[in-house]
Amino acid sequence: MINKRFTVRVYGLLIQNNAVLVSDEHIKAMHITKFPGGGVEFGEGTIDALKREFIEELSLKTEVVSHFYTTDFFVASAFDENTQVISLYYIVKALEPVSVPISTAPYDYKLDNNTQAFRWIPLSSISENDFTFVIDKKVGEMLKSFK
Repeated sequence: MINKRFTVRVYGLLIQNNAVLVSDEHIKAMHITKFPGGGVEFGEGTIDALKREFIEELSLKTEVVSHFYTTDFFVASAFDENTQVISLYYIVKALEPVSVPISTAPYDYKLDNNTQAFRWIPLSSISENDFTFVIDKKVGEMLKSFK
């Protein structure tokens, strides 16, 4: 019998100057674009997990402003077809200036040194095509009408 599992992921939508911060990453020989965030660890709530992820990925303290979206359809993990992904997205506010280097082009990192880069996507031009995974594509489309 194959063991079916769930994984809970949490992502932050950091919006400044009418642009949202995204993460370009090199994972398992794939270039992906997603929102900053990651997996909820056992014993964590979703908000604590998101704050931890922003500190780990960006060395940035954040405050969760509001819930934006929770996956409402079936999505199998891109990395394990026996795992269902449930993702929660929150609007976050930076409590300090963003200090990580910001790229202007997708996947602007050196694979031998770094496998993650950040960049801003203007909300006026955001599209589902900016993202790799189906849930992020949906959220990208939803952000078109964000005010």
